[in-house]
Amino acid sequence: MSEEILQRQNEIAKLIERHSDQDGVYKTAIPSLFIIHRSNVTEPVYRVYKPCLCFIAQGSKEILLAQERYEYGPADYLISSMNLPVIGRVIKASSDAPYVSFKLEFTERQILEVLNESEIQITPKENAKRAMFVGQIELPILDAILRLARLLDNPQDIPFLAPVYTREILYRLLQGQYGVALAQIAMEGSSTYRISDAIEQIINDCDKPLRIEELAELASMSISSFHRHFKEVTAMSPIQFQKQLRLQEARRLLLSESADAADVAFRVGYESASQFSREYSRMFGSPPRADIKRLKEKYDQRLHVR
Repeated sequence: MSEEILQRQNEIAKLIERHSDQDGVYKTAIPSLFIIHRSNVTEPVYRVYKPCLCFIAQGSKEILLAQERYEYGPADYLISSMNLPVIGRVIKASSDAPYVSFKLEFTERQILEVLNESEIQITPKENAKRAMFVGQIELPILDAILRLARLLDNPQDIPFLAPVYTREILYRLLQGQYGVALAQIAMEGSSTYRISDAIEQIINDCDKPLRIEELAELASMSISSFHRHFKEVTAMSPIQFQKQLRLQEARRLLLSESADAADVAFRVGYESASQFSREYSRMFGSPPRADIKRLKEKYDQRLHVR
């Protein structure tokens, strides 16, 4: 890693630490920009990633997408180009050298605007690409990230400059090694673009029965072609994708509402409480009641320590 890159990473790490006085995820004054601070390795966290760029200034993390594992640190960046249910865990952090990172969410429309207004030439690809990838950080990308991060120290400049620097980051990413894969989400005609509509419908109707015929029609594909392209993009089948969404939502409801497990099972779309309990245990390691009890006890301990 070059000295120039190391210097910029150190500046970003110090900047994030200044704006996050303790562990947590912080929404900043910059639209769609979050900073994360962790002083210890973490348990797996289950969530849906929106389209985003993730950059780690210090520490490292692993992301699981179905059975695929992505590990990245300061030498890399991670992109999720669609809404994807993932499992994330900080794997390198300490009180002396905390994990500090930067997540910038973006939209298909922003990608399309950069493509339309720049001279980047990308041809739509018929073959779908995985909607998550790790690339090696490059100096032009890092410079753009640093310019955006510096605005946290100059909030009066955010309204004017944040959109400019965000567009620059997307422009640099589109010029990088995974530019073609990122561009596909905004290019009509690509199979990746068509799969994105089906993903949105599954997310919006995750408590309803999955109708593969309707999803394939929405994507303008045959059923067999839809299954193949969906798995190429998400690393899982439509049913597996929906299951992860349902179980994540069920866990959120159980934690936030102290609701009955059987009631939550039906609310997220399960017809059988016993099937829900089995699949919940398989995903989270223990049945709903035991899992929620453990999480609440751990949260109470953390509050007590503070």
